[in-house]
Amino acid sequence: MKILMLIYPGMTPLDFLGPLQVWSQWPNANIQVVWQHKEVVSTDTVAGIMPSHSFEDCFAEPDIVFVPGGGLPTLELMENQVVLKFLQQKAQKASWVCSVCTGSLVLAAAGLLAGKRATTHWAALDALATMGVEVIKERYVIDDGVASGGGVTAGIDFGLAMLDTIAGRDVAEAVQLALEYNPQAPFNSGTPEQARPEIVDAVLNRYLSMTQTA
Repeated sequence: MKILMLIYPGMTPLDFLGPLQVWSQWPNANIQVVWQHKEVVSTDTVAGIMPSHSFEDCFAEPDIVFVPGGGLPTLELMENQVVLKFLQQKAQKASWVCSVCTGSLVLAAAGLLAGKRATTHWAALDALATMGVEVIKERYVIDDGVASGGGVTAGIDFGLAMLDTIAGRDVAEAVQLALEYNPQAPFNSGTPEQARPEIVDAVLNRYLSMTQTA
């Protein structure tokens, strides 16, 4: 199973590392981490990520094309014609196009989610709905060759759900156990519905200020 995972400057690393860690436990996975060049790619943390391949030497016909999300750099990527054309080309014969968090906005900008069901980070659901996508507010959504995860940490759930769909439940459950994935969050604040209103407002205001200062 040839898996092409796009990275880009300013992305959120956990969007990418969650499914990467899950799929790396799958013996049938042949994974390439791709950007326009092979130099270290910055993220929205102090850690960078080294691509394994460039646009020039990656899989010609991957089975899975994956895009992570991030903040403002993701919005910039949505206007990068080189990247959008690359995704369109690689998706032509792929069995799956996938995303976590706002990576779905990039796929939609490339015209790869038209008429499909998909999800994204809770703060970007309305934006995705304006792009010809049937938005589903779930932890992950799998729909006829399109799979998407919600915000950031949903990448692990998304990755396991993809394994279940492609390789079967036994494989997915074995990977979950190997990763000791048994989340027990210290707070009941992981969605806008669960969080206190003042916390939701604080997060939204932070996102707004980031947009205004960009």
